[in-house]
Amino acid sequence: MFIKRIKTIFQFIIFLSLGVFLIWFSTKSFTANEINKVKQLVFNAKPIIIVPCILILVLSHYIRAIRWKMLIKPLGKNPATTNVFLAVLTGFFFNLLFPRLGEVMKCSLLGKYEKIPVDKLIGTMVAERVLDLICLVLVIMLAISTQIDLVGGYAKELFDQILSSIDTSPRTILLLIILLSSMAAVIYFIYKKARHSSFLLKINNWIKGIVEGLISVRKIENKTMFIVYTLTIWFLYLSSIRVGFYAMQDLVQLGWVPSLTILTFGSFAMIATQGGIGAYQFAVQKTLLLYGVKEVSGLAFGWLLWSVQTVMLFITGPISLVLLFTLNKKSIKQNLNN
Repeated sequence: MFIKRIKTIFQFIIFLSLGVFLIWFSTKSFTANEINKVKQLVFNAKPIIIVPCILILVLSHYIRAIRWKMLIKPLGKNPATTNVFLAVLTGFFFNLLFPRLGEVMKCSLLGKYEKIPVDKLIGTMVAERVLDLICLVLVIMLAISTQIDLVGGYAKELFDQILSSIDTSPRTILLLIILLSSMAAVIYFIYKKARHSSFLLKINNWIKGIVEGLISVRKIENKTMFIVYTLTIWFLYLSSIRVGFYAMQDLVQLGWVPSLTILTFGSFAMIATQGGIGAYQFAVQKTLLLYGVKEVSGLAFGWLLWSVQTVMLFITGPISLVLLFTLNKKSIKQNLNN
């Protein structure tokens, strides 16, 4: 447990440090006046536009909760939609604090209040992430295909840089194969020697629970609505960016296509650093350069979008955590009495 905590803290420091570096990197060529201009553009953004952006994001989380509930129902459970929604908001909030902590928190909280095995909930959560990954791939394909001359070259350059940094020499590949084979042999040997131990039986049951949660996708009652909810979630993400353009005078001329490009590269940026700090702003800034937007305005819009998402979660997250406890206090007392 101690080693796991150290690892989590180390990951947090690494991701946060990378974010701080990207903040410096995106502004290192700016003058003091340009930095002040970025601040002015963010703080002078139109509140009448920011509020709809927040509502759109909250609605996307609510629909995500309904979709998650559809994955849970095949497990023989029917959790309250309110509890699922509050758990989702709490999970996103904790993800801002530590990497992947939110996924564990939302499953643990919902499992506690709805009496659902956490391992099965983790399985449904993994299924959700796989679906989101598929949607992200579709978004990438759509962004590139609709503007192949503009975004295609940018994406190719970006991925070429990533691939060029990976060592693919025969020696490295051979060492990797030997390492993976050795690990597989050691795991198999340990399993054969101690497969009847209580520890391995617990792990086996845990894995079975996760697998059961994963295959819950096949047992969903209304698959059409499940697909509709999935597409709606991503459309709302896209809409929050599109509406956000109206908050800054320099960006009102931009439409759905730039929004799609920001959604594509911004999604990668959100997982690159802790809470997307630094990386998201940098990705938005560089993406908007493709559409002739100045670096100052692009960076300001990146900060605006990131701030709206982050502040919203810092407000709704703790409130959701308190509401979860308050609304379920009666059932907790009944469990203690029983």
